[in-house]
Amino acid sequence: MANWIDVSLSQHQLKLFNGDKLIKTYPIATGKILSPTPGGTFTIMNKHSNPGGAYGVLWMGLSKPHYGIHGTNNPSSIGKNVSKGCIRMYNHDVLELSSMAPVGTKVHIHE
Repeated sequence: MANWIDVSLSQHQLKLFNGDKLIKTYPIATGKILSPTPGGTFTIMNKHSNPGGAYGVLWMGLSKPHYGIHGTNNPSSIGKNVSKGCIRMYNHDVLELSSMAPVGTKVHIHE
């Protein structure tokens, strides 16, 4: 069974599943009120190492253009609603997640 990602905006958590088995839970930061993280089901379309700046060590682009899961150069932002709609993770967490979530992985985002 393929791995998939569940993002809870209200709990600031990203969970990686294999089928119905929880593999790992990560703390995240999400979009602020004026630029909320979109809900729905998306797909990881691409990955870029070392995108620079606020994106930390890795960018994983979603099938919704301009949105992604990425690292951060501001670790104190994790757990808050601070981004422009993207899902931020600690750099070490996004690298670990990326190793288990290939391009094509489904991402379900909800409150």
